[in-house]
Amino acid sequence: MPEPDFLEPAGTGPVPDATAVSERIRRLVEARPYGVLCTQSQSQPYGSLVALAATPDLAAFVFATPVATRKFRLLSECANVALVIDSRSGAPDEFMQVEAVTVTGQAHRIEPGPDFGRWADLLTARHTHLAGFVRAESSALFRIDVIRYLHVRRFQEVQQWVPRPLTRSL
Repeated sequence: MPEPDFLEPAGTGPVPDATAVSERIRRLVEARPYGVLCTQSQSQPYGSLVALAATPDLAAFVFATPVATRKFRLLSECANVALVIDSRSGAPDEFMQVEAVTVTGQAHRIEPGPDFGRWADLLTARHTHLAGFVRAESSALFRIDVIRYLHVRRFQEVQQWVPRPLTRSL
């Protein structure tokens, strides 16, 4: 599902080098095992910390959540999500070096079956301590199909990157 045009970059400046942008995004995603999942319900936003893993082509992410949570309910009501991943450590002298990426996409529950095992393996390869949680009957596994990345550095330089995946499955 395409997003509204208002997310397109404004201005007539030089077109960013897609390879450079995608590599900065890759470094950030690979360095940070957690992100903030942004959901909504009845026009109210909600943020949740999630342990995540990305596919090698950065076209999708996977995370798990207990089914008895607000996060699960909100994901069941609306598939449109954003995921925020950033490099901040909290050190004041790093202020202008902080980078962040907002990933927009669609979240889909992965039902038990062959796909479930592949996605669960991707997540638990990065978060071995979550193996029992990911496969518990009280948990649900979700895949985010990426629509676009918005990469921000120096708090004002915003570049967009849209991954061109070869496949949406592992």
